[in-house]
Amino acid sequence: MLSTRHIIDVQDMTVDDINLILDTAESFKEVNERRIKKLPTLRGRTVVNLFLEPSTRTRTSFEIAAKRLSADGINFTASASATVKGESLADTAATLSAMACDLVVIRHKYAGAPRILTQQMDAHIVNGGDGMHQHPTQALLDLFTMREKLGKLEGLRVGIVGDIAHSRVAGSLIPALRMVGATPVVIGPPTLMPARPEVLGAEFVPSLDEALPGLDVAYLLRVQMERAEGMPFPSVREYSRLFGMNSQRVAMLPNHAIVMHPGPMNRGVEISAEVADSERSLVLHQVNSGVAVRMAVMYLLLGGEASGASA
Repeated sequence: MLSTRHIIDVQDMTVDDINLILDTAESFKEVNERRIKKLPTLRGRTVVNLFLEPSTRTRTSFEIAAKRLSADGINFTASASATVKGESLADTAATLSAMACDLVVIRHKYAGAPRILTQQMDAHIVNGGDGMHQHPTQALLDLFTMREKLGKLEGLRVGIVGDIAHSRVAGSLIPALRMVGATPVVIGPPTLMPARPEVLGAEFVPSLDEALPGLDVAYLLRVQMERAEGMPFPSVREYSRLFGMNSQRVAMLPNHAIVMHPGPMNRGVEISAEVADSERSLVLHQVNSGVAVRMAVMYLLLGGEASGASA
């Protein structure tokens, strides 16, 4: 069993928790390859997807995961929620508690919102992304993908390229990599780094070309185009020239190295179309892994035993 009732922050978990989730996800990965992709494991349980910020991949992944475990799913989006009428998060939590739900997945634009739910509800809470803070299940599915494709996590050098300072994906992946014995290497313009990158516990390399030959994984963060006008670099074209992953840069990676991206991708900016569609790219594999990992998280939080995952 997990040592925590909630998945809010990667650092709330132990290394044993991470390994248990990844091992359990392996069983569910096999289920997702069957013709009938359904288990009765969480029949009678209610899972609420409370997405108060736009999402496609994460929301759909959690929805599919709940359905494949036979849980009853209730989906709330920002436009369909009473929060648009001014209801507070605490009142939303009270309403959900009155419905006797068992697990709530929340995405919110403000960091700390999932933690508030843990204080207001008896249900298990899973952070589906909160502001610029954390996105723990993204980090877990990324670890799962790396371990599956490279055979290990300990000793890997993972280059995370882009806007480290504002990325909740990086906020979860960097500590997760450190916990499992991998080395995170942050790469990008100094203007997209925290004031003191060393505080992250990651190596900082300002040049992508310099870092590539020593990487096992090149992990590209999305350039947030909706904020492009205020981005602290001269232009999107300039960013792509210096930090975009193209076929020439892929050739600089070791032969075994893989390319990852949390999606959605800006083709021609942080990654070229040729690389995105190449065998080196595991973007769609990450999406597939996400369903298995989120099934494992729900299953373990709601009291399942690891040995029953393949039932």
